[in-house]
Amino acid sequence: MHNSDHAAVRPLRIAQIAPLAECCPPRLYGGTERIVSFLTEELVRQGHDVTLFASGDSRTNATLVPCTDMALRLNPAVRDPIPYHMIMLDQVRRRADDFDILHFHVDVLHAPLIHAFADRTVTTLHGRLDLPDLVPFYRAFPDIPLVSISDAQRRPMPPVNWVGTVPHGVPADLLPFVPAPAGDYLAFLGRISPEKRPDRAIAIAARAGLPLKIAAKVDKVDQAYWDEVIAPLVAAHANVTFIGEINDQQKPAFLGNARALLFPIDWPEPFGLVMIEAMACGTPVIAFCSGSVPEVIDDGVSGFIVHDMDAAVEAVGRAGHLDRAQVRETFMRRFTVDHMARAYVSIYRRLAASRCTEADRPLADSDAPLQVVA
Repeated sequence: MHNSDHAAVRPLRIAQIAPLAECCPPRLYGGTERIVSFLTEELVRQGHDVTLFASGDSRTNATLVPCTDMALRLNPAVRDPIPYHMIMLDQVRRRADDFDILHFHVDVLHAPLIHAFADRTVTTLHGRLDLPDLVPFYRAFPDIPLVSISDAQRRPMPPVNWVGTVPHGVPADLLPFVPAPAGDYLAFLGRISPEKRPDRAIAIAARAGLPLKIAAKVDKVDQAYWDEVIAPLVAAHANVTFIGEINDQQKPAFLGNARALLFPIDWPEPFGLVMIEAMACGTPVIAFCSGSVPEVIDDGVSGFIVHDMDAAVEAVGRAGHLDRAQVRETFMRRFTVDHMARAYVSIYRRLAASRCTEADRPLADSDAPLQVVA
């Protein structure tokens, strides 16, 4: 008993393998790298021995293995990110025996390289999984241990080796609680893209008679949508202000001073980090019922889940009556980085324990220094 008790509290040797598009943490947007950074720093804080494979301009208290000089998105010389990820994954493969667990955040790239140690890996899937090209892939690699970031994210997948669902979490002190917002406006934060439905946000604010502030980036792929659809709508509505992309220093005031965050999505959002960022400020969320929304928002407590435009407009009027302290409390209870890290450590240890159980069965006496108590 004593030996197993001791093993349960032993710090783990953990590798975190991040995408190279952004540094950890990213300077502006970059959801996956941001979560990897939060998780890595919290695992270090909790006493684990963590090695982060990431771009060389990352900042971390873990041991950093720099796999490129700088984030690939910021390097104008980089045309194809795949060779750089292959170089990183080869380094990871060569050092695999140094770790109790290897936690991958790079989608599908590593699958053929980890057969020999797949039982010591976890792969968090950060994106949408309803893409037809993914079905044959996951049929070909059904045994890789996978983690979803919401249960809704799993729905389109063939049978695979799910080992847990771990919602995202952010540091409790990242976004301060704002008990009394200084502005009476609605906020939209994220990307200008058809599936995020900023057009819905504009229509909701117009019908509710409130200002709307849009803090969003326009990716190249969405430039035409901005030019042809959203920019004319912004120009046509005097109540709408387009701010552009904001950084972490601007985010607390932007979210905290809003009456509500509008999250009028029209796609199966795997998680929706901005929802818990708003909740951290005490700002309720008005979200359309799609993807992970019902798993993140407690309807009538941390916001309102709506099914159509009429309900969204009506929710705007009710949002000001929600208890912002309760919104913050819901965040603290469910979506801090501490919760996220402990959930992952539980999965890491469960995989390690099942590996030990299988390894113990065929052990010869000479290989077993510890007495096993039945």
